[in-house]
Amino acid sequence: MDSLIKKIIEKKNPTVAGLDPKIDYVPEFIKAKYFKEYGETLKGAAYAILEFNKGLIDALCDIVPAVKPQSAYYEMYGVYGEEVLLETINYAKEKGMYVILDGKRNDIGATSEAYATAYLGETKLSDTVKTPAFGADSLTVNGYLGTDGIAPFVSTFDGDKTIFVLVKTSNKSSGELQDLELKDGKKIYEKMAELVDMWGKDSIGEYGYSRVGAVVGATYPEQLKEIRKSNPNTFFLVPGYGAQGGGADDIKYAFDDKGLGAIINSSRGIMCAYKKGNYDEADYAKAARDEAIRMRDEISFIK
Repeated sequence: MDSLIKKIIEKKNPTVAGLDPKIDYVPEFIKAKYFKEYGETLKGAAYAILEFNKGLIDALCDIVPAVKPQSAYYEMYGVYGEEVLLETINYAKEKGMYVILDGKRNDIGATSEAYATAYLGETKLSDTVKTPAFGADSLTVNGYLGTDGIAPFVSTFDGDKTIFVLVKTSNKSSGELQDLELKDGKKIYEKMAELVDMWGKDSIGEYGYSRVGAVVGATYPEQLKEIRKSNPNTFFLVPGYGAQGGGADDIKYAFDDKGLGAIINSSRGIMCAYKKGNYDEADYAKAARDEAIRMRDEISFIK
Protein backbone atom coordinates (compact mmCIF):
# COMPACT_ATOMS: atom_id res chain seq x y z
CA MET A 1 0.00 0.00 0.00
CA ASP A 2 3.07 2.22 0.37
CA SER A 3 3.09 3.34 -3.27
CA LEU A 4 -0.51 4.60 -3.00
CA ILE A 5 0.18 6.35 0.29
CA LYS A 6 3.25 8.07 -1.14
CA LYS A 7 1.16 9.45 -4.00
CA ILE A 8 -1.47 10.66 -1.53
CA ILE A 9 1.18 12.43 0.55
CA GLU A 10 2.85 13.93 -2.53
CA LYS A 11 -0.42 15.45 -3.73
CA LYS A 12 -1.82 16.08 -0.24
CA ASN A 13 -5.01 14.56 -1.56
CA PRO A 14 -6.70 11.34 -0.36
CA THR A 15 -9.06 11.25 -3.34
CA VAL A 16 -9.67 8.55 -5.93
CA ALA A 17 -11.66 9.53 -9.01
CA GLY A 18 -14.10 6.83 -10.02
CA LEU A 19 -14.26 6.30 -13.76
CA ASP A 20 -17.74 4.79 -14.16
CA PRO A 21 -18.59 6.28 -17.54
CA LYS A 22 -22.05 5.58 -18.87
CA ILE A 23 -22.38 6.88 -22.41
CA ASP A 24 -24.97 9.36 -21.03
CA TYR A 25 -22.17 11.02 -19.05
CA VAL A 26 -20.08 11.69 -22.16
CA PRO A 27 -20.45 15.19 -23.66
CA GLU A 28 -22.49 15.32 -26.86
CA PHE A 29 -19.63 16.62 -29.02
CA ILE A 30 -17.54 13.54 -28.20
CA LYS A 31 -20.42 11.13 -28.78
CA ALA A 32 -21.24 12.80 -32.11
CA LYS A 33 -17.65 12.40 -33.28
CA TYR A 34 -17.54 8.64 -32.72
CA PHE A 35 -21.13 7.89 -33.69
CA LYS A 36 -20.43 9.61 -37.00
CA GLU A 37 -17.40 7.40 -37.56
CA TYR A 38 -18.74 4.07 -36.28
CA GLY A 39 -22.50 4.56 -36.16
CA GLU A 40 -24.52 4.37 -32.98
CA THR A 41 -22.80 1.11 -32.03
CA LEU A 42 -21.06 -0.42 -29.03
CA LYS A 43 -17.76 0.34 -30.71
CA GLY A 44 -18.64 4.00 -31.18
CA ALA A 45 -19.81 4.31 -27.58
CA ALA A 46 -16.70 2.62 -26.21
CA TYR A 47 -14.30 4.82 -28.15
CA ALA A 48 -16.23 7.92 -27.07
CA ILE A 49 -15.79 6.79 -23.48
CA LEU A 50 -12.07 6.34 -24.02
CA GLU A 51 -11.65 9.93 -25.21
CA PHE A 52 -13.77 11.12 -22.26
CA ASN A 53 -11.60 9.13 -19.83
CA LYS A 54 -8.34 10.42 -21.28
CA GLY A 55 -9.56 14.00 -20.99
CA LEU A 56 -10.44 13.41 -17.35
CA ILE A 57 -7.12 11.73 -16.60
CA ASP A 58 -5.17 14.56 -18.25
CA ALA A 59 -7.03 17.11 -16.13
CA LEU A 60 -6.68 15.19 -12.86
CA CYS A 61 -3.32 13.42 -12.92
CA ASP A 62 -1.31 16.18 -11.25
CA ILE A 63 -3.76 16.67 -8.36
CA VAL A 64 -5.49 13.30 -7.84
CA PRO A 65 -3.34 10.29 -6.91
CA ALA A 66 -5.58 7.50 -8.15
CA VAL A 67 -8.43 6.46 -10.42
CA LYS A 68 -10.94 3.66 -9.91
CA PRO A 69 -12.52 2.33 -13.10
CA GLN A 70 -15.57 0.16 -12.39
CA SER A 71 -15.37 -2.85 -14.71
CA ALA A 72 -19.13 -3.20 -15.16
CA TYR A 73 -19.32 0.14 -16.96
CA TYR A 74 -16.91 -1.21 -19.56
CA GLU A 75 -18.20 -4.77 -19.82
CA MET A 76 -21.62 -3.41 -20.84
CA TYR A 77 -20.04 -2.35 -24.14
CA GLY A 78 -18.73 -5.81 -24.87
CA VAL A 79 -15.29 -6.53 -26.27
CA TYR A 80 -14.82 -2.86 -27.19
CA GLY A 81 -15.51 -1.87 -23.61
CA GLU A 82 -12.94 -4.38 -22.34
CA GLU A 83 -10.42 -2.89 -24.75
CA VAL A 84 -11.20 0.60 -23.47
CA LEU A 85 -10.84 -0.57 -19.86
CA LEU A 86 -7.35 -1.86 -20.60
CA GLU A 87 -6.40 1.33 -22.45
CA THR A 88 -7.78 3.45 -19.62
CA ILE A 89 -5.71 1.54 -17.04
CA ASN A 90 -2.57 1.85 -19.15
CA TYR A 91 -3.11 5.56 -19.82
CA ALA A 92 -3.66 6.36 -16.14
CA LYS A 93 -0.52 4.48 -15.17
CA GLU A 94 1.48 6.28 -17.87
CA LYS A 95 0.33 9.52 -16.22
CA GLY A 96 1.64 8.31 -12.86
CA MET A 97 -1.72 7.48 -11.29
CA TYR A 98 -2.44 4.50 -9.05
CA VAL A 99 -5.20 2.31 -10.50
CA ILE A 100 -7.77 0.55 -8.34
CA LEU A 101 -9.91 -1.68 -10.55
CA ASP A 102 -13.38 -1.98 -9.04
CA GLY A 103 -14.33 -5.49 -10.09
CA LYS A 104 -15.55 -7.01 -6.79
CA ARG A 105 -14.31 -10.36 -8.03
CA ASN A 106 -14.15 -13.61 -6.10
CA ASP A 107 -14.61 -17.33 -6.34
CA ILE A 108 -12.73 -20.26 -4.88
CA GLY A 109 -9.67 -22.25 -5.88
CA ALA A 110 -8.52 -22.11 -9.46
CA THR A 111 -11.25 -19.67 -10.51
CA SER A 112 -10.20 -17.12 -7.90
CA GLU A 113 -6.61 -17.60 -9.02
CA ALA A 114 -7.69 -16.88 -12.60
CA TYR A 115 -9.35 -13.62 -11.51
CA ALA A 116 -6.20 -12.62 -9.62
CA THR A 117 -4.11 -13.38 -12.68
CA ALA A 118 -6.41 -11.49 -15.02
CA TYR A 119 -6.59 -8.27 -13.05
CA LEU A 120 -3.38 -8.12 -11.03
CA GLY A 121 -0.93 -10.67 -12.38
CA GLU A 122 0.47 -12.08 -15.59
CA THR A 123 -0.93 -14.78 -17.85
CA LYS A 124 1.50 -17.58 -18.54
CA LEU A 125 1.67 -18.55 -22.19
CA SER A 126 4.57 -21.02 -22.06
CA ASP A 127 7.51 -21.87 -19.85
CA THR A 128 9.31 -18.69 -20.84
CA VAL A 129 6.73 -16.19 -22.05
CA LYS A 130 4.25 -14.25 -19.97
CA THR A 131 2.05 -11.35 -20.90
CA PRO A 132 0.44 -8.80 -18.57
CA ALA A 133 -3.34 -8.97 -18.37
CA PHE A 134 -5.25 -5.88 -17.18
CA GLY A 135 -2.35 -4.85 -14.98
CA ALA A 136 -4.16 -2.79 -12.34
CA ASP A 137 -2.36 -1.88 -9.12
CA SER A 138 -5.27 -2.98 -6.96
CA LEU A 139 -8.59 -4.80 -7.17
CA THR A 140 -11.75 -4.74 -5.08
CA VAL A 141 -12.77 -8.23 -4.01
CA ASN A 142 -15.67 -9.91 -2.25
CA GLY A 143 -14.43 -11.72 0.84
CA TYR A 144 -17.67 -13.46 1.71
CA LEU A 145 -16.42 -16.81 0.33
CA GLY A 146 -13.76 -16.88 3.03
CA THR A 147 -10.01 -17.49 2.91
CA ASP A 148 -10.18 -19.89 -0.05
CA GLY A 149 -11.34 -17.01 -2.21
CA ILE A 150 -8.82 -14.47 -0.91
CA ALA A 151 -5.58 -16.49 -0.80
CA PRO A 152 -5.01 -16.42 -4.60
CA PHE A 153 -5.21 -12.62 -4.58
CA VAL A 154 -2.79 -12.37 -1.67
CA SER A 155 -0.34 -14.53 -3.62
CA THR A 156 -0.04 -11.71 -6.21
CA PHE A 157 1.58 -9.49 -3.57
CA ASP A 158 5.07 -10.41 -4.76
CA GLY A 159 4.29 -8.04 -7.61
CA ASP A 160 3.50 -5.15 -5.22
CA LYS A 161 -0.27 -5.37 -5.70
CA THR A 162 -3.07 -4.68 -3.23
CA ILE A 163 -6.69 -5.65 -2.72
CA PHE A 164 -9.65 -3.95 -1.06
CA VAL A 165 -12.12 -6.36 0.55
CA LEU A 166 -15.80 -5.49 0.95
CA VAL A 167 -16.44 -5.03 4.68
CA LYS A 168 -19.25 -2.49 5.25
CA THR A 169 -20.54 -1.29 1.91
CA SER A 170 -22.22 2.06 1.29
CA ASN A 171 -25.50 0.83 -0.24
CA LYS A 172 -28.77 1.17 1.66
CA SER A 173 -29.49 -2.56 1.90
CA SER A 174 -26.01 -3.58 3.08
CA GLY A 175 -27.34 -4.14 6.60
CA GLU A 176 -29.64 -6.95 5.45
CA LEU A 177 -26.61 -9.23 5.67
CA GLN A 178 -23.66 -7.27 6.99
CA ASP A 179 -25.37 -6.07 10.20
CA LEU A 180 -26.66 -9.47 11.26
CA GLU A 181 -25.33 -10.73 14.59
CA LEU A 182 -23.33 -13.91 14.91
CA LYS A 183 -23.49 -16.27 17.89
CA ASP A 184 -20.66 -14.42 19.63
CA GLY A 185 -22.55 -11.13 19.39
CA LYS A 186 -20.38 -9.66 16.64
CA LYS A 187 -21.89 -8.29 13.46
CA ILE A 188 -20.98 -9.96 10.19
CA TYR A 189 -19.12 -6.86 9.01
CA GLU A 190 -17.08 -6.91 12.24
CA LYS A 191 -16.07 -10.51 11.58
CA MET A 192 -15.12 -9.58 8.03
CA ALA A 193 -12.96 -6.75 9.38
CA GLU A 194 -11.21 -9.31 11.62
CA LEU A 195 -10.51 -11.53 8.63
CA VAL A 196 -9.15 -8.59 6.64
CA ASP A 197 -6.76 -7.85 9.49
CA MET A 198 -5.67 -11.50 9.53
CA TRP A 199 -5.22 -11.71 5.76
CA GLY A 200 -3.00 -8.63 5.78
CA LYS A 201 -0.94 -9.19 8.92
CA ASP A 202 2.13 -10.45 7.03
CA SER A 203 2.29 -7.52 4.59
CA ILE A 204 2.60 -4.40 6.74
CA GLY A 205 4.43 -1.60 4.91
CA GLU A 206 6.54 1.33 6.07
CA TYR A 207 3.46 3.47 6.81
CA GLY A 208 1.93 0.78 9.01
CA TYR A 209 -0.71 -0.45 6.57
CA SER A 210 -1.08 -3.88 5.01
CA ARG A 211 -1.74 -4.73 1.39
CA VAL A 212 -5.22 -6.01 2.28
CA GLY A 213 -7.46 -2.96 2.47
CA ALA A 214 -11.14 -2.65 3.34
CA VAL A 215 -14.09 -1.08 1.57
CA VAL A 216 -16.07 0.85 4.20
CA GLY A 217 -18.80 3.27 3.14
CA ALA A 218 -18.98 6.94 4.07
CA THR A 219 -22.72 6.49 4.53
CA TYR A 220 -22.10 4.58 7.78
CA PRO A 221 -19.81 6.88 9.81
CA GLU A 222 -20.25 5.08 13.14
CA GLN A 223 -19.21 1.76 11.63
CA LEU A 224 -16.36 3.55 9.87
CA LYS A 225 -15.19 4.82 13.25
CA GLU A 226 -15.49 1.35 14.82
CA ILE A 227 -13.53 -0.39 12.09
CA ARG A 228 -10.77 2.22 12.10
CA LYS A 229 -10.32 1.51 15.82
CA SER A 230 -10.35 -2.27 15.43
CA ASN A 231 -8.17 -2.32 12.29
CA PRO A 232 -5.32 0.18 12.76
CA ASN A 233 -3.25 -1.53 10.05
CA THR A 234 -6.01 -1.64 7.41
CA PHE A 235 -6.15 1.00 4.69
CA PHE A 236 -9.70 2.02 3.72
CA LEU A 237 -11.29 2.63 0.35
CA VAL A 238 -14.32 4.78 1.17
CA PRO A 239 -17.21 5.01 -1.33
CA GLY A 240 -20.42 6.91 -0.70
CA TYR A 241 -19.01 10.45 -0.55
CA GLY A 242 -20.94 13.08 -2.52
CA ALA A 243 -23.71 11.68 -4.70
CA GLN A 244 -24.57 8.89 -2.21
CA GLY A 245 -24.83 11.33 0.68
CA GLY A 246 -21.58 11.00 2.64
CA GLY A 247 -19.86 14.26 3.61
CA ALA A 248 -16.59 15.46 5.12
CA ASP A 249 -17.89 15.04 8.67
CA ASP A 250 -18.69 11.39 7.89
CA ILE A 251 -15.40 10.37 6.31
CA LYS A 252 -13.14 11.99 8.90
CA TYR A 253 -13.36 8.83 10.99
CA ALA A 254 -11.59 6.85 8.27
CA PHE A 255 -8.26 8.60 8.88
CA ASP A 256 -5.51 8.10 11.45
CA ASP A 257 -3.96 10.86 13.53
CA LYS A 258 -1.66 11.80 10.63
CA GLY A 259 -4.52 12.22 8.22
CA LEU A 260 -3.64 8.99 6.41
CA GLY A 261 -5.25 5.56 6.29
CA ALA A 262 -7.96 6.08 3.70
CA ILE A 263 -8.75 7.18 0.18
CA ILE A 264 -12.17 8.66 -0.60
CA ASN A 265 -13.95 7.90 -3.85
CA SER A 266 -15.99 10.29 -5.96
CA SER A 267 -17.32 9.11 -9.30
CA ARG A 268 -20.29 11.05 -10.69
CA GLY A 269 -19.35 14.11 -8.63
CA ILE A 270 -16.13 14.47 -10.61
CA MET A 271 -17.08 12.94 -13.97
CA CYS A 272 -20.31 14.88 -14.33
CA ALA A 273 -19.24 18.14 -12.69
CA TYR A 274 -19.69 19.94 -16.01
CA LYS A 275 -23.43 19.24 -15.85
CA LYS A 276 -23.85 21.02 -12.52
CA GLY A 277 -22.03 24.33 -12.94
CA ASN A 278 -21.85 27.09 -15.52
CA TYR A 279 -19.65 25.07 -17.86
CA ASP A 280 -19.74 24.49 -21.56
CA GLU A 281 -19.64 20.75 -22.22
CA ALA A 282 -16.32 21.28 -24.01
CA ASP A 283 -14.94 22.24 -20.58
CA TYR A 284 -15.90 18.93 -18.95
CA ALA A 285 -12.28 18.22 -17.99
CA LYS A 286 -11.84 21.63 -16.37
CA ALA A 287 -15.08 21.13 -14.45
CA ALA A 288 -13.81 17.76 -13.21
CA ARG A 289 -10.55 19.36 -12.10
CA ASP A 290 -12.38 22.17 -10.30
CA GLU A 291 -14.52 19.65 -8.42
CA ALA A 292 -11.49 17.51 -7.55
CA ILE A 293 -9.73 20.56 -6.09
CA ARG A 294 -12.83 21.50 -4.11
CA MET A 295 -13.09 17.96 -2.79
CA ARG A 296 -9.39 17.81 -1.92
CA ASP A 297 -9.64 21.02 0.06
CA GLU A 298 -12.70 19.76 1.91
CA ILE A 299 -11.47 16.29 2.91
CA SER A 300 -7.69 16.45 3.28
CA PHE A 301 -6.73 15.79 6.89
CA ILE A 302 -3.04 15.14 6.09
CA LYS A 303 -0.72 16.75 8.64
